[in-house]
Amino acid sequence: MKLVRARATGTSDWTPRMAPVDLVPRFQAQGYGAAEVARRRLWVEHKTGVRLDHVGACSIPTEQMRGNVENPIGSVQMPLGIAGPLLIRGEHARGTFYVPLATTEGALVRSYERGMVTLTRAGGATTRIEVDENRVCPAFIFGSVADAARFVEEIDGHLPALCVAAESTTRHGRLLRIEPRQVGREVIVTFCYHTGDAQGMNMIVKATERACEWLVQRGLAPSYHIFSGFSSEKRASAALLGAGKGKTVIAGACLPAALTRACLHATPEALVRTWHRAAIGHFLAGAVGCNAQFANGLTALFIACGQDVANVVNAHAGITNFELTDEGDIYASVTLPSLTVATVGGGTALGTSRECLSLLGCAGSGNAPRFAEIAAATALAGEISMAAAIASGEFVAAHEQYGRNRPAD
Repeated sequence: MKLVRARATGTSDWTPRMAPVDLVPRFQAQGYGAAEVARRRLWVEHKTGVRLDHVGACSIPTEQMRGNVENPIGSVQMPLGIAGPLLIRGEHARGTFYVPLATTEGALVRSYERGMVTLTRAGGATTRIEVDENRVCPAFIFGSVADAARFVEEIDGHLPALCVAAESTTRHGRLLRIEPRQVGREVIVTFCYHTGDAQGMNMIVKATERACEWLVQRGLAPSYHIFSGFSSEKRASAALLGAGKGKTVIAGACLPAALTRACLHATPEALVRTWHRAAIGHFLAGAVGCNAQFANGLTALFIACGQDVANVVNAHAGITNFELTDEGDIYASVTLPSLTVATVGGGTALGTSRECLSLLGCAGSGNAPRFAEIAAATALAGEISMAAAIASGEFVAAHEQYGRNRPAD
């Protein structure tokens, strides 16, 4: 980059001269029409020398991509497997489900399916949702510690007005409460919302911005930053274990000893010992939570069902627990404190995403709690199966049989 003397007066005698670059073509109206997408893909092929035949074989009408992606050139295809049956006895998800999982990791679908069949034969997984909310945590900056402390003392009294300001921007979001926390002369305020069937992050950021502006306009705070980093949005942190970033969902089931030996090739005692060893390793590593493979199942389910996949970072922070019962059976449970899922908005209505949600009876409004319980039961199935593979010594052999090393015929 070169500097040249500015022709007009301003704050600097020098302005940057940008070197010319080949920008990706945008075309008229951002180029979401089929012809514009094809031209853009041809431009990329010419620039890179790579044919994009599979990318171009796109079943999603390109106009429907508006709001989900910029500079579209087609779509990406992922192998999609189906796992089940999975019997769930929840408050929102009740019945038998067949779960779509999009992945390129061999043995993953088979592993989850084994756990699902085991749960079904045991009478099903019990699921419950404890918390259902999302949060934004702006930071307010003050001139002194005393000014910040005064703000903390007074802000709760403005909650009704803040609710009015925030909710004026959305039909679906509802401000539940605010939680101020002072750090030096700054105050981080957690705005907690119910977001309905949407993941809702963009929605509640807009609502929170309106509430923050209300505080600044009335002289209650001099300035703010809309993101402080405290919300743990798409970042792993210990705060996620305290819930509040999405839905807190719990799934559990009692597995008889005879069933674990027949289906999982492991005794309850061996499964508990495996869990115990893993818990020590998690503690030593300083892990956020303690689980075997939440991220595996959640990622595959998120891709299949059009979720914001980066939310796996916060959604996978959770706890698996295996306990021996007095009868010698095993009670297995999972707790996902910050599961962020949606059945409306984002990519949930696009092509295969809507079809996969429909497979679960979760497409559209009113179905996010049902989807969350299915996700938790799926995670439980994966934990049971992976623990069994380790306890029985079958882990490596299973990947050899079903994975890319020597895939079965």
